[in-house]
Amino acid sequence: MQFKIIIFIVLFLISCDDSSEYDVIVIGGGAGGTSAAIQSARNGAKTLLIEETDWLGGMLTSAGVSAVDGNYKLPSGFWGEFKDSLVSHYGSLEALKTGWVSNTLFEPRVGNQILKSIAKKENNLKILFSTEVNSVAKLDLHKTEHYNFNVKSSKGNFSSKVLIDATELGDVLPMIDEDYDLGMDSREMYGEDIAPEKNNDIIQDLTFVMILKNYNRSMKIEKPKNYDPSEFYCSTASINCPESDKALWTPKQMMNYGELPNGKIMINWPIYGNDYYSNLIEMNYDQRNEVFKNAKEKSLRYLYYIQDELGYDNYSLSDEEFDTDDNFPPIPYYREARRIKGKVTFSLDYIKKPFDQIHPLYRTGILVGDYPVDHHHDAHPDRYNLPQLAFYPIPSYSLPIGSIISKKNPNFLVAEKSISVSNLVNGTTRLQPVVLQIGQIAGLIASESVKNNINTHQIDVRNIQKKFLDTGGYIQPYLDVEKNHPFFKAYQRIGSTGILKGTGINVGWSNQTWFYPEDKIDFLDLLKGLDPYYDLDKYELKDLKISSVYKWISLILGEDINEIEKNWDSLGLKNFNKNKIINRGEFAIIVDYFLKPFESFKIDFKGDIIYNE
Repeated sequence: MQFKIIIFIVLFLISCDDSSEYDVIVIGGGAGGTSAAIQSARNGAKTLLIEETDWLGGMLTSAGVSAVDGNYKLPSGFWGEFKDSLVSHYGSLEALKTGWVSNTLFEPRVGNQILKSIAKKENNLKILFSTEVNSVAKLDLHKTEHYNFNVKSSKGNFSSKVLIDATELGDVLPMIDEDYDLGMDSREMYGEDIAPEKNNDIIQDLTFVMILKNYNRSMKIEKPKNYDPSEFYCSTASINCPESDKALWTPKQMMNYGELPNGKIMINWPIYGNDYYSNLIEMNYDQRNEVFKNAKEKSLRYLYYIQDELGYDNYSLSDEEFDTDDNFPPIPYYREARRIKGKVTFSLDYIKKPFDQIHPLYRTGILVGDYPVDHHHDAHPDRYNLPQLAFYPIPSYSLPIGSIISKKNPNFLVAEKSISVSNLVNGTTRLQPVVLQIGQIAGLIASESVKNNINTHQIDVRNIQKKFLDTGGYIQPYLDVEKNHPFFKAYQRIGSTGILKGTGINVGWSNQTWFYPEDKIDFLDLLKGLDPYYDLDKYELKDLKISSVYKWISLILGEDINEIEKNWDSLGLKNFNKNKIINRGEFAIIVDYFLKPFESFKIDFKGDIIYNE
């Protein structure tokens, strides 16, 4: 009898492993899809990841863009984990600073290995590589807000409670009749003064990146068809370039731009180099392949130019980076996709002046970014009539959680470049560290929805923010309080209530936000920040002496706080003097500890406080 029971258990486990039913399905194993699937599995959801190549990482790896842009000093969430893994592999942070375009450069194959190694440790995660998704359908459960999804792929049919589109171009959106935007928004759409007057369907250039290695002998390729060196004269400083609207770097600087560890060279050169324009998003499979062919031909023409005109004929496509017949990456680098209509849409003014907008979306911040608004349109035939959007300065920012969640389809999320942002904002949210966080949040929302038997429209914003903080994530982009700081979470929480607000600035190419914990408090601004939470007529805060602040807290709590000096010390604060004027950091810490406004007041997707539930 005991033998039969053991056999039954084994068979049951096998049937579970082979099940076609999942809590969460993620379509696309790019940067966002990989982090989404890993986070979902870590949070207890039975998760399936479907990827059309045999790589993980998308633009980070299988597109060859292994020079990370932005968030170097904001190592939030899974981006921080990936960065730490790179440091472990190469030995130090300094070992990643091989090229001048980024402080974090690595070999694509190493990034792929790291991501696969991390994913392999997750028992709740199954990955189908080299698998195409043919169709996606909603399964009606008689309540439209609770439908499941059915995914038909080249390797079988699968169903899930929550679906995440992590494809590079948002290819699931039309399959489920999702509402979406594509191309440039008009200036009127979101009131963005640098947007074009009228909307259009123009998207950013794509690139077939090249990873070159030094063969220490001539490796000059056959002259490509239609090669004309004048196509690239202005890609670097050259006597053949009559004039240029771009800064011209020397050929050596162009080569050093994307130098990777072990002497490899990434060629993803935006200045009249190998960017290629085509709006391929609504094209079919064959049409897209024709675009890929043309984009590769342009890259090969640029490679020949590098070899023949610039004298680097000992460099050619690396034969040890990608397992492809032509040594190109498996996929091109896409900078833009379809964009869903989310619970909210994040536009440029919400980044530039987050505290002056109709809705306090900053309260719903769920991940952070600090890269400028950077669009690539120089390969477009009408580029001179398009907005000039290279490195438009902004402060660092928090992305609102509602931009990841579909407004139309509950239990449908996005985890790549298809989030609900304006076309302009896509120029900063498309970068690798932000997309890794987007995926992680999508996986967290999906798994929490399953765990709590609710749909994604019903999630508790503060709960997701809290859990992300617990994973080492940032919900406010403060540079002066790192995540290993003892008061990191308190400052993040209070900043997310708006009781004390950060200050965003731009310094050259650096986009920053600071909390300034040691600074004095602007009393009138503080009262405005407190007003949505506490009745200041009933609970009057008279001044900012430490004794007065404790008395005010006691009034709200309805009980005295005894031994305030002892309490001050126990919280890790220093230099107690009851008559001292409290600073920003001290106020944040004691208000977070005693009143807990972050946890006590729930908010909706627009950041408005929910007073009655």
